[in-house]
Amino acid sequence: MHASRRTLLEALPLIATSFVLGGDSSSAVACGAVEEAKPIASFATPFDQLPVHTNATNTARPILDGISHSGAHLEVHETSLSAGAMPHPPHHHVHEELFLISKGTLEVTIAGKSTTIGPGSAAYVHSGEEHGVRNIGQDTAQYFVVAVGSES
Repeated sequence: MHASRRTLLEALPLIATSFVLGGDSSSAVACGAVEEAKPIASFATPFDQLPVHTNATNTARPILDGISHSGAHLEVHETSLSAGAMPHPPHHHVHEELFLISKGTLEVTIAGKSTTIGPGSAAYVHSGEEHGVRNIGQDTAQYFVVAVGSES
């Protein structure tokens, strides 16, 4: 059996997720990479042991990425955003996102409307709505994103 480049690329998130979940790749699924999805396995990982991805002065930590017991795709990550920075330009996608702010001050723009939020605040973005975040504070902002639903 020969795997196409596309199949291999679709499998990369599954491989990366297996490191986050302690090597149990059967518990996490990249959309379309595995025919029969299984629920995400339970785990407990200290924050300082999560993998770190760095982009300039910002960092991101993937926490989980897979299929919930109900069959919904679930992805969670943490981002630390330096003062004045954006993680990427405003965008939209099919999945929904919940932002949970733990430190700093973010300007969250959803469908053209901007709101300033700080620690303990939350923002929810419905499927298809254009959105973006920017750290408008003087210090690094930290937030967690819970994404639910299809990636495409």
